[in-house]
Amino acid sequence: MEINIAVDAMGADAGVSVVVEGAVSSLSDPKIGRIILVGREDEIEAHLAKLTYDKGRVEVVHASEVIDPKEVPTVAIKTKKDSSIVVGLKLVKEGRAAAFVSAGSTGAVLAGATLHVGRIRGIKRPALGVLIPNTTEGYTFIMDVGANMDTKPEYLVQFAQMGSVYMEKIMRVKSPKVGLINVGVEEDKGNAQTKEAFGLLSEASGINFAGNVESREITYGAVDVAVCDGFVGNVLLKYAEGSAKGIFALLKRELTAGTVSKIGGLLAKKAFGRIRKKFDYTEIGGSPFMGLNGLVVKAHGSSNAKAIRSSIRQCVRFIETDVVGEIKAMQEGERDGISEG
Repeated sequence: MEINIAVDAMGADAGVSVVVEGAVSSLSDPKIGRIILVGREDEIEAHLAKLTYDKGRVEVVHASEVIDPKEVPTVAIKTKKDSSIVVGLKLVKEGRAAAFVSAGSTGAVLAGATLHVGRIRGIKRPALGVLIPNTTEGYTFIMDVGANMDTKPEYLVQFAQMGSVYMEKIMRVKSPKVGLINVGVEEDKGNAQTKEAFGLLSEASGINFAGNVESREITYGAVDVAVCDGFVGNVLLKYAEGSAKGIFALLKRELTAGTVSKIGGLLAKKAFGRIRKKFDYTEIGGSPFMGLNGLVVKAHGSSNAKAIRSSIRQCVRFIETDVVGEIKAMQEGERDGISEG
């Protein structure tokens, strides 16, 4: 099966060059049939001219407009119909691409994806999921990290179900443990939303619900899927990113503070390298919008070529394991052990 993937060439903070370089480098994967670069044709072609690649496997689709992250997402999607985001999403809708990757405005990608790609029947709200490394050998999948600032308890059940499918299929975790992010582990802790969600999650079939989980426990891999509304998830994600950067900065300062420290740092260099690699978002790539009737992946705005390539690699695995199909089956009650919730 050859997989065609559309990539927003205009979305990254660092410009077109990193997107084009990352997309072209992904062609080393024989499973990818064609990369479709969407954006201003002259700019894309100028960067392609600097690279060596199989020209038969790269297509450029012109889109004259670019959505700025400062624009109101819903307005921009409706008024900039020839933007790289809208054009790329339509390629998925039309079946010309199996997935769309963008490092552009999160709000615009979500609004456009909901409008043009559409939700899976029965899914009330798409959610943005992100893998966060923990101290085990694995990761915890956080749902939601920004697509829905306000949620209803029943949405959290669907986030848990979709997150479980992701961890089973993409990360190969058998019967992933699901936790509800809360201020305490006791059943009666939290606000009205989390209390009601706890009851619904406890009764939902098809998920391995482990109860409430405090945010500090996520670091230790207490659960494989952690669900929350997008406000909490976004704060958690950004704090985790900032903490990782801060810790590595402190380590660097301390390990270069004196001769003994430098020797110790040199001896532990490989170990620190392995830890840094696990916390490097460019290794994981982008974050999928779960619950859409097609695959849309949001890459980090500060993505480099490696991050774009990793995002495309994640698309391949997502499509190979038919995550969208599994979620559809879940909603139709055809997936073993999972009901509509």
